[in-house]
Amino acid sequence: MNKSDKTFSTSTTLTGDQLIASESRQDPIDDRTKQLINLIFARFAAIYGHKFESMFSSERAVVLAKREWALSLRGVSEQYLVRAVDHCKETLSWMPTIAEFLTVVRSLCNSAFPEAYAAYEEACMHADHPREHVWSHPVVYHAGRLSNWYQLRRGETRVMFKVFAEHYRNLCQRAMDGEPFVVPTNTALPDKTPDTLFAFIARWGEEHQLTPEQAHTLLFYLTKPKGSGPREVLLNNAKRLLEVWHRADIALPDAVV
Repeated sequence: MNKSDKTFSTSTTLTGDQLIASESRQDPIDDRTKQLINLIFARFAAIYGHKFESMFSSERAVVLAKREWALSLRGVSEQYLVRAVDHCKETLSWMPTIAEFLTVVRSLCNSAFPEAYAAYEEACMHADHPREHVWSHPVVYHAGRLSNWYQLRRGETRVMFKVFAEHYRNLCQRAMDGEPFVVPTNTALPDKTPDTLFAFIARWGEEHQLTPEQAHTLLFYLTKPKGSGPREVLLNNAKRLLEVWHRADIALPDAVV
C-alpha cells in the first residue's frame, strides 16, 4: 500500500472496543473518555499532518493506539487534556508518546496549585478569619477547613502539616479530576454594601440560572474598590470558576447596572 493510500478516521474511530472485545470487558472505557481521545487524535492529526499519518501503519494501529491512550488518560479532566494538547502544539515537532503527554499533563496540573508547605503556611496564617482571605487556590481553603482551623492555629507544625498535606493532596487530585471548588463567602455581604448591589446580584444570578450562592461568589469582587488588588484577584477567581463550570456564555459585569 502506498503512503498516499493510507487514510485514518481520527475523529470517529472507536477506541479499540470492537477489535479487542475481550479486553474491553475487562477494562471498560467510558464514552466520555472515548470522545476526549477522539478529540485529541483529531487535533494531533490537524496539527502534525503527514507526520501524524506516518506514525500509524493501518486503521487497526490507530484503534489500538487510541485504546492505550484512553486507558492511560481516563480520569484526567478535559481542561488539562486540552491545555496539554495546546502545549504540545507549541513545543513539539512530532506527536508525543503517551509518557511524554502524561509528563505535560502532570506539569500543568502541578503548576495550578501552590507547593504543599506554602499552602500550609497560608492556611495557618489566615486560620483566624478564613472567609476574609483571598486564597491562592480554593483547595488551600478546603484543606485548611478539613484540617480544623483551630488545630492549625494551636497544633504542632510537625503534626498538623502531615494532616494538612494529606487533605491537600487528595483535594488537588479531585480538582485535577475536574471537581470544582469554591471558597464560600459570608452569607451576607457587608452592611456598608448598598441594597442596590444585593438586588443586582440576585437579579443577575436569576438571569443566568445560578444559585444565590454561586452569584454572590462570582460577583463578590463588586464589593471591592475598582482598580484595587483584591478586586482583581476576586475577578480572576470568578473567571476561572466560569471556565470550570463551562459557562462561557456568561460575561462578568464591570459595575452595578
